[in-house]
Amino acid sequence: MAMDYGRDYGRAEARRAHRVPAVLRAPLEGRTWREFLYLLLSLPMAVLTFSFAVTMTTAGVAMLITFVGVPVLAAALVGVRALGAVERARARSLLKLEISEPEPVRAPNGKRGLMPWVGALLKSGVSWRHVLYALLHLPWAIGAFTVSVVMWSVGWALFLYPAYWWMYPTWWGQPGMQIGAEPGHGAGLFVDNPFEIGVTCAAGLALVLATPWVIRGLASVDRLMVSALLGPSRLAERVWELEEDRGVVVDTAAADLRRIERDLHDGAQARLVALAMDLGLAKEKLEEDPEAAARMVDEAHGEVKLALQELRDLARGIHPAILTDRGLGPALSALAARCTVPVQAEVDLPARPAAAIEGIAYFTVSELLQNISKHSGARSARVDVWHSSGRLMLQVWDDGRGGASTAGGSGLAGLAERLGSVDGLLVVDSPEGGPTTVTAELPWRG
Repeated sequence: MAMDYGRDYGRAEARRAHRVPAVLRAPLEGRTWREFLYLLLSLPMAVLTFSFAVTMTTAGVAMLITFVGVPVLAAALVGVRALGAVERARARSLLKLEISEPEPVRAPNGKRGLMPWVGALLKSGVSWRHVLYALLHLPWAIGAFTVSVVMWSVGWALFLYPAYWWMYPTWWGQPGMQIGAEPGHGAGLFVDNPFEIGVTCAAGLALVLATPWVIRGLASVDRLMVSALLGPSRLAERVWELEEDRGVVVDTAAADLRRIERDLHDGAQARLVALAMDLGLAKEKLEEDPEAAARMVDEAHGEVKLALQELRDLARGIHPAILTDRGLGPALSALAARCTVPVQAEVDLPARPAAAIEGIAYFTVSELLQNISKHSGARSARVDVWHSSGRLMLQVWDDGRGGASTAGGSGLAGLAERLGSVDGLLVVDSPEGGPTTVTAELPWRG
């Protein structure tokens, strides 16, 4: 998982640009109205879902003494799952809740047919969580509907009272709004003078300003219920995450193999082929023109040196020997020395991490330093590596032009995917104009 701090920084600037405080904006914001509409629609949806779930489930359980109960109970579970899909769509649209679809019903061991599928449906924890949601949501929806509608209607009625106060003596034959008794029955307080009207308006304003935050609190409970009961299980989410990570690892390994093959073919292999041809020509000229043969052998010797250097660079790109022999500190110091920008490297680790984590940390720093050399325009950089709370932390800072982002398929996006494949995290903080700070977090495996 990676965060684009550049975009978050822009959002923060936009929020600061608001001159109206949030408490005054909240009653008119789209979020408030969407969540209020969600709470209004929750009551009829909860009644429908509760009625269907209770009726069908009770009928199915009651008829389990006969075979008829099994298909009835299966139909109940299919129905509540369908209603759950509607609830998820409603939450996505009005609550802006990003929730994945739960895992589908699959018969065990790849069996096919209606009865294995029905058996899997009856054993599915997701299906029964939908039933539990139907039972729990109705009482909550009644309470949330009542609180939100009462606060909203009373708040606006009191706040706007000065605008329609004149209707009471003109059309309804009383001096003003009656408080403390039923209208037209018994003595009560009539709100009819300027002071009382002002106090009523102020109380309504306070209620209007408080209502959006109450609505947001109620909607937050709905978010929790939908996520916990209608979404995928934690195990399923973890399986999907591991499947995605496995795909990233496979793609990365394939890309690395293609890069190594390309480098060998275009570099050392082509140079060695030319070397073999030169040595063949030198062998033919050895008797006819010894001086020319000596020159060709000397040129071939230079080609051998270049081929060896290319092979060393390629081997360093696969896994540098200094990392294996001496660890992360000396390896990063060697990286810093080769960078075109002055880099200060500091490694403070209690011990060497596992070889796989050590290698990922090394290549993460290597790629970040390459980005600094090529794109940042920086005059200095710093690399810090330390251990904290069971995690390997590394941070690369530079004073370049900034604007780095993990969006748009950039190299940082690929780096974030590689770290994510081992439960790592990449955070980029790079405002325009700099400086840029990239923080990576990896699991510590000693």
